Amino acid sequence: MRPGRLGRALVLAAPAAWLGAFFLLPLAMIGRISLSESAVAQPPYRPLVPATLDPASWGTFLSGLGLDSFRALAAEPLYRDAALSSLAYGAASTAILLALGYPFALAMARAPRGWQPALVALVTLPFWTSLLVRVYAWSAILKDDGLLNRALAALHLVSAPLRILDTPAAILIGLVYAYLPFMVLPLYGALAGADPALPEAASDLGASPARIFRTVTLPLSLRGAGAGALLCFIPIVGEFVIPDLLGGSDTLMLGRVLWSEFSANRDWPLASAAAIVMLALLAGPILLFRRVETRRMEART
Repeated sequence: MRPGRLGRALVLAAPAAWLGAFFLLPLAMIGRISLSESAVAQPPYRPLVPATLDPASWGTFLSGLGLDSFRALAAEPLYRDAALSSLAYGAASTAILLALGYPFALAMARAPRGWQPALVALVTLPFWTSLLVRVYAWSAILKDDGLLNRALAALHLVSAPLRILDTPAAILIGLVYAYLPFMVLPLYGALAGADPALPEAASDLGASPARIFRTVTLPLSLRGAGAGALLCFIPIVGEFVIPDLLGGSDTLMLGRVLWSEFSANRDWPLASAAAIVMLALLAGPILLFRRVETRRMEART
């Protein structure tokens, strides 16, 4: 093989090996566990993969696999409600993030060039501390005798403390706060690369600011908006820490269900089946975004 071809093959092999080792292999293991049955053993499922190549052992192993965990998921309303709740939280928080992300990204993209690196650093500043610490801080802010209620009482805006912690509103606040940088940065990248003369030309032609945003800014930033929406929606659906700390024990989301089944109930097959279902649910937005991007590229050519 020529040195040039060998180099290209190595460049392609490195990410393929990474994906195979850290994505496909763990996914295959989760899929295999989802077809097993729970057992009081270590590990807590059976059958186990045979240690030999004996055909009889492998036949017994394959015959012990089944779809019982998936049937249990379909029969139990708890898991359906958890999936719907996770999708609802993901959709609502992503919509809020889009509404908040555009003003931030527009202000950054239209700021003087010398200021933009500092603004990007400010957006990423929360990443310098642990998410767990920041979520605990929000629980101290939102509790009944927390900073927010004290400030509202001092301003005579409320006569009694508002109950925010352990409610869906607290979860949305935590999700929006935690994932706002993931929305702002893709939007900023799309808007910073757009020609600044286009909004100016639209303004000179008499377009209102709302129309400029709708007909010029929004189409130019759709790719960044789609990337930001995926970066936020996908991890939010599987979020565990924020709903657990800000939503209380009654919060129903897939992340908490997975944690409960894996750690408390020790039902690894059921938890693995729930993880496979969650992955299937999240594959839809990814495929839709890819299809839209493919059509856009074809339209350009």
